[in-house]
Amino acid sequence: MHGESSRSLAGTIQLAKSMNRRDLIKLGTGALAAGVTLGTPAAEAARPSGPVEQWNVFEASFPGPSDGNPFLDIAFGATFTHQHRRVDVNGFYDGDGTYRVRFAPDTVGDWSFETTSNVAPLAGHRGSFSCTAPEAGNRGPVTTAHQFHFQYADGTPYFPFGTTCYAYCFVPNPWYALTVKNLKAAGFNKVRACLLPKPLGDLQPIGMPFERNSAAGGDGSGEFDLTRPNPAYFQEVERRIQELMAAGIQADVILFHPYDKWGFKSMGPEADDRYLRYAVARLSAYRNVWWSIANEYDLIKSKSTTDWDRFFRIVQANDPYAHLRSIHQSRVEYDNSKPWCTHASLQQYDFERTAERMAAWNKPIIYDEIQYEGNIARRWGNLSPEEMTHRFWRAVINGAYATHGETYITTDGSPVWSDAGELHGTSPARIAFLRKLLESTGTTGLMAAPAPYYPNAGNAGELVLYSFDYHCVGEYEFPLPTNVSFKATLIDPWAMTKQTIPGVFRGKSKMKLPGKPYLAVLFEKV
Repeated sequence: MHGESSRSLAGTIQLAKSMNRRDLIKLGTGALAAGVTLGTPAAEAARPSGPVEQWNVFEASFPGPSDGNPFLDIAFGATFTHQHRRVDVNGFYDGDGTYRVRFAPDTVGDWSFETTSNVAPLAGHRGSFSCTAPEAGNRGPVTTAHQFHFQYADGTPYFPFGTTCYAYCFVPNPWYALTVKNLKAAGFNKVRACLLPKPLGDLQPIGMPFERNSAAGGDGSGEFDLTRPNPAYFQEVERRIQELMAAGIQADVILFHPYDKWGFKSMGPEADDRYLRYAVARLSAYRNVWWSIANEYDLIKSKSTTDWDRFFRIVQANDPYAHLRSIHQSRVEYDNSKPWCTHASLQQYDFERTAERMAAWNKPIIYDEIQYEGNIARRWGNLSPEEMTHRFWRAVINGAYATHGETYITTDGSPVWSDAGELHGTSPARIAFLRKLLESTGTTGLMAAPAPYYPNAGNAGELVLYSFDYHCVGEYEFPLPTNVSFKATLIDPWAMTKQTIPGVFRGKSKMKLPGKPYLAVLFEKV
């Protein structure tokens, strides 16, 4: 690759017109050819043969120099224009003399673009395309809403009910295919996954994110060249992120982690920054991407708070779509009030402190690690399914959200679910039941009542959700608003049942209850 000469000047554009199609997932982008004019006025630029949906991916690729080190030597990107708006987007080198730039238009209408580069063969390419309204299932990226909650770009409420599959991006088959199958069946709508590989016991990751220097013996086991990302590795990661997007699942991409035996957690500032810019350039156009700057950041001793602040700023500056950004801790909470944090990602289950944290940070809170359903020896990895379900309810009733994890012992060499593979537990069905319950209410999110007698959360005058936790309540007088009439539903979170309670309720409303623990009552305005 290093000795190839520059290729002839020609351009190809590809449009990811329907990212939910199976064939496009296999291809990685799209396959609709479009015209590009080289160095001609924008008014004469050729138009593509088909439009691209709002929030889908437009991609332009061009041949360029492959000698030297293109990752270091070549700057490449494009400016996309719609009416008065201009959006600068970084491109990237994809190996074999190919340079790409991706763009996800957020506005319906006509767009044009012009490439920029520090080398003539890649500069001045112009083209245009039409952006059309999104098809069903394409709601755009998720953003924060109403200060403490989330919604899609089209305004649809989004409730993060995620799980943890750290090795999703690099686990080999058949475990990858099994992971996808389980994710689609379980009802999770977010996955926390590492971008850089981690050890998998006897299994080997699909590849490495950087090329290796040639070893003396020629066996390819030399040190990593941190100036040369491995395009094949990132291409596979992209395919997997697109598979999640097709299933309606958000990809919470973890950029750094401490579970590393190859040295990627201590690459040095220059290599760290290059890696971040490359990852953001490649992945940011996918609407389901979130950025988790690190998992258990405080266990990576080679980095300082100044480093983590810098990483946030780099991601923020290089992501034209302002995807959600957070950082996850082991023991030392990051200052989530900093402006580049969009929400808090916590390894905690002290849900009663949610109000205190919201007052300090003024942001949504996701308890992304609340320990794991499973049966391993470590105390964090052997929750009962009932307790995992219980913790999700506690998060929601405190106005926050939670993320699932599972670590059941395997004896056949297969990975545990917290990495990838087979889902064994029984809490996921109950978690999906809670998610559907919230989605059915039409609310954007619930706010916890201050100092309640029994925990409850809701939206004033619209709905109230009571959770009796471990109390076995046989009757209770609910202090409902006097100016609103409600219907009531008795909910059994474990049995996943809903039972209408006859009557219409307002003001102090006394009712008999089954006297079982962990029941809930939902009041909705009529």
